Amino acid sequence: MNDIVKTLEDIVGPEFVITSKEQMESYLIDETSIPVRPTPSTECILVKPSDSNQISAIIKLANEKGIAVYPRGGGTGLVGGAIPTKVGIIVSMERMDKIVVDKENLMAEAEAGATLGQLLKAADEAELSFPPHPGDEGAQIGGLIVCNAGGARAVKHGVMRNFVKGLEVVLPTGEILKLGGKLLKDNMGYSLMHLMIGSEGTLGIVTKAFIKLTPKTERTLTLLLPFNTRHEALKCVPKILNAGVVPLALEYVEREVMELSAEHLGEKWIVSGKVFLIAILAGGENEVFSDAEKMSTIALENGGLEPSIAERRDEQESILKIRSNIYTALKPRYGDILDTTVPPSKIGELAEIIDAISEKYSAYIPVYGHAADGNVHSHVMKEDLEKYDKIKEEIYKASIELGGVITGEHGIGKIRVKELYKFLPAKQIELMRQIKKAFDPNNILNPSTVLD
Repeated sequence: MNDIVKTLEDIVGPEFVITSKEQMESYLIDETSIPVRPTPSTECILVKPSDSNQISAIIKLANEKGIAVYPRGGGTGLVGGAIPTKVGIIVSMERMDKIVVDKENLMAEAEAGATLGQLLKAADEAELSFPPHPGDEGAQIGGLIVCNAGGARAVKHGVMRNFVKGLEVVLPTGEILKLGGKLLKDNMGYSLMHLMIGSEGTLGIVTKAFIKLTPKTERTLTLLLPFNTRHEALKCVPKILNAGVVPLALEYVEREVMELSAEHLGEKWIVSGKVFLIAILAGGENEVFSDAEKMSTIALENGGLEPSIAERRDEQESILKIRSNIYTALKPRYGDILDTTVPPSKIGELAEIIDAISEKYSAYIPVYGHAADGNVHSHVMKEDLEKYDKIKEEIYKASIELGGVITGEHGIGKIRVKELYKFLPAKQIELMRQIKKAFDPNNILNPSTVLD
């Protein structure tokens, strides 16, 4: 490996090539739960390039030497996608973090290593907005794109794919492509850009993105709709959407996990009710209050308890902070987090099936999720890991039978490959293999991710 290290030092500079295991320890893992996390290779070289030309040179070297390359973003993934499992080169994007906002075109030109937090700040400073909030604010733009990140606000604005208008990409063979740009329409041939979005770092390394921004909304408010039962809450979701209300976000949570999350933050959850729909409404003054009234009426007519509205920014932030902290509060206890997705009208049915699975295996399976887009997060806890495979299998099978998929936003990564092969038709797997081969003939880029 010494000759590879020397060449990498010539490409990026000696200070940006790291071989010490202690110094690269945090780059060998991501947020995947320890019980299901892939074992990382300890024979890796970490490099920190500053531009796409350096990445191109690294890729060409890897092809020449037949060594794997693992693109590295913020490490916030939950399915082991960024974990290097073979001898290889870890390419960290952290030095490539510039963002330029083009206010006239309502676009941000962001390097792949910039974080979601930086993008939100840059948009705000330009008096614009990036409406979705697809994940941890420490997640990097490149990672959000190749994972097609979703998050709570997908119901109104869509997922990351809906906001990416152009990409600069280094292919697994070293060529640099520009796909799309500051364009709202582009119909020139097959959309290679959309192949890159959601490819989980297997078809190319995204180095820059052109991301659509929007004007700021006039008003936001948070509406809490309490219920006594999960059935009542989730049956309201399609009725709300059919009434023409499209909230920025519509989350389903349960009292037990909200209390746990609040306690983890040193706060208290004092709202009455056993389960809740939390809606974020955004738009003009009259629009948001009209939508809040419609939603409240629908909830009360369908078994809901007295709604409450948080208008002040600090009140809204407190509620959303507790909701966002559920994952962190549960993390010490859970073995894996599933993110199956079904048609929104089927989310109540899926939740009831998960309840039955929980009872069948005498397992505690906390459930919460993005109610209006059918995305359910169910946790298998550490104490139930001996039943993990059976529980996961039944939840996946139920989701597929309801017209859904085994993952709505976390992706396949390295820990869901077996299930992808089980639940995806063979022809689709074959086409995906052919696409991977066309882009990456030597299979050097993030091997064992999505496809084995």
